Amino acid sequence: MAHVSLYRRFRPESFDKMVRQEHVVRVLKNQIAARSVGHAYLFTGPRGTGKTTVARIFARAVNCEHPVDGSPCGNCPSCVALANGSLDITEIDAASNNGVGEMRDLREKVQYPPVSGKYKVYIIDEVHMLTDSAFNALLKTLEEPPAHAIFILATTEPQKLPATILSRCMRLDFKLIPEEDLEKHLMRVLDEIGKPYEREAVAAIARAGAGSDRDMLSIAEMCIAYSEKLTYEGVTAVLGAADFHETCALVSCLLRADGGGALEKTELILSEGKAVGVLVRNLLDLLNQVLVAKTCASAERLLSLPKELFSQVKGLADGAEYKAILRATEILAKTESELRYTTSPRIVLETAILRVSCPAEDYDIEALLVRMNALERELKELKASGIRVEEKRTDAIPAAQNAPKAAQNAREESAPEPDYSFPEEEPIFEEAYFSDGSIIPPEPLPKAEQPKKQPAEPPAKTPEPFAAAPETPAAAGTSASESAPVAAVNPVAAPQDAQKAFGQFMRTLRKTSRSGVLFTMCSDLEAEFEGETLVLISDSETIVRSLKREEHVKIMTEVFSGIGIASFEVRGRAQTPKSGGIEELKNNFKDYPIEFK
Repeated sequence: MAHVSLYRRFRPESFDKMVRQEHVVRVLKNQIAARSVGHAYLFTGPRGTGKTTVARIFARAVNCEHPVDGSPCGNCPSCVALANGSLDITEIDAASNNGVGEMRDLREKVQYPPVSGKYKVYIIDEVHMLTDSAFNALLKTLEEPPAHAIFILATTEPQKLPATILSRCMRLDFKLIPEEDLEKHLMRVLDEIGKPYEREAVAAIARAGAGSDRDMLSIAEMCIAYSEKLTYEGVTAVLGAADFHETCALVSCLLRADGGGALEKTELILSEGKAVGVLVRNLLDLLNQVLVAKTCASAERLLSLPKELFSQVKGLADGAEYKAILRATEILAKTESELRYTTSPRIVLETAILRVSCPAEDYDIEALLVRMNALERELKELKASGIRVEEKRTDAIPAAQNAPKAAQNAREESAPEPDYSFPEEEPIFEEAYFSDGSIIPPEPLPKAEQPKKQPAEPPAKTPEPFAAAPETPAAAGTSASESAPVAAVNPVAAPQDAQKAFGQFMRTLRKTSRSGVLFTMCSDLEAEFEGETLVLISDSETIVRSLKREEHVKIMTEVFSGIGIASFEVRGRAQTPKSGGIEELKNNFKDYPIEFK
């Protein structure tokens, strides 16, 4: 008798023998019991999880004359005919029959009625491999097939199917099988074939299956042929993994930051013929086990390792920090992805080994945390040995953290008040030009009209009233009580006094005003006296209108009264008459063409 692979020999023949996938089985059973079977199904999920197996069971169950709990009975004439091979169940491999010709042939044959059962079932495996033309040829038949036809599409990549196909199928998603269920299934198989085994070996094979029942049985078949008894060491050897003890020694060097030892262990393992990718996967698996042993109280049950091996893993976990384990795992996981695109995998691996084992040379934040944790652990060991260790006061830390803020506050408190008074300036004349472009020099003012230098006003912390000009002879006989708060201003000195008055107004406004918007609008104003009225000039008509509002006028009146100015006015630039200097030049040089800029 020809040898039959384990995954074919132990393929389930009924829904009850399926390994998990209860959600899919329950839907199909209920539809068979209610006789409400659909015309098109889509089975999706990872490889080896039972998609084709469930499709075959379902194809026989819908044709069974007396189904048992939704599964085929296996005794009726229809079940016997289908078990021996029948045209009523057709399996098509779309990977090799993906052309439009095959789909057209299927569309013609689907019109013929079934031979021995009620339905003709078409199982199209790896349906995502069909071409666009083949999908188009299948589309109409899939949407409205004959009453006796059922289509079951199986694929591992449903995202590659057109939306028109997906919308016409009932989709059932298969899941990965948990390791515990894989172990139970494998032990039943080993018991049935009479193969002795170790529980740790079964757990190792189930982990290698990675959720796929077919992959697990294929690995188990290799391990069964390796030795008379299925052992953990035999499974490790068949899988091509590095020696567990050597891998533990390498991981120990990595977590102890022993770069030289780590490189030596790496060279030893690679010299035995182990592939770089396999070694990286073994390191990741061991680091994962170390992390589980450090985190979980039931780690021994979860890992299912022999006691001797688990004790080594536990020792690594007790001597390492979480940060060091996580950092090593992250670096090696990134290295595993980088190996796919490099032509020098050994150099990439050794670089990663040095990065893990030499955190002092790595400027990454994780490396810094690893070094800090190592120092803290050494400090605890010194304390435990009775050595006195002086520690700095921790209450200095908040003070150090607040030092920049305190310094900023001190600078703000010691900063002088901003002075809004304007420096004395020379009289400004508008430039006039002759027709040839040369500048006409302004005529100097008479000495009697030259502006007098005012003494610098000493800084004062409190607002002082605006200083009146010295009494004129006409006002000498007037008593002090009858004198006006602001004396008549000399027309030549008026611009200078206006700037000082406006600067004092801004300082007072800054201290007393409750409106920051008002202070901002006043910042760009220009000031000049017209008689006893202080005129504030702005280029923006919007600011002029806003300053003339009642609430702003009230505040400005209070501030001006406090500094001794009884009258003020806000104007726009267009409302302010131009200086008489230009008119004077025009009168003085009537015979010359003058251009003003």
